[in-house]
Amino acid sequence: MQHKRFAAMPCPIARGLDRVGEWWSILILRDAFAGATRFDAFQKNLGIAPGMLTRRLNALVDSGLLEKQRYSEKPPRDAYVLTERGRDFRPVLLAMMAWGNRHFAADGIRVQMVEAATGVPADPVLVDRRTGRVLVEPDYVVMRGMQA
Repeated sequence: MQHKRFAAMPCPIARGLDRVGEWWSILILRDAFAGATRFDAFQKNLGIAPGMLTRRLNALVDSGLLEKQRYSEKPPRDAYVLTERGRDFRPVLLAMMAWGNRHFAADGIRVQMVEAATGVPADPVLVDRRTGRVLVEPDYVVMRGMQA
């Protein structure tokens, strides 16, 4: 369910948090990127109560991050698949993972991004898709956009 106070805010961070700010939602998306699509897989991976999982999955579907795909009619069962909007959340998850590893992995890094061919750890950063340049100050700054 979207919060009207966030949905009406012009801040894109507030609007994004309105869709995925609840931590169960972010963990569900993490598991979806890892290949989970079925209710029982999400529940097993997360140890989440069924009612909470149902609410979070419905909210992610309502927000357009996941879509339901029926895989069984009797009994009715749906898979939850990432949409384009959901797949666009991947860089956010990778940035959160890198930040968590950098600042909160006192007991060691348990999950990290690596180069598939070599296994060499990657250091995810945000880059400009157009130029490939790393988005760091003072070269790049945040400014207000054009209002419609």
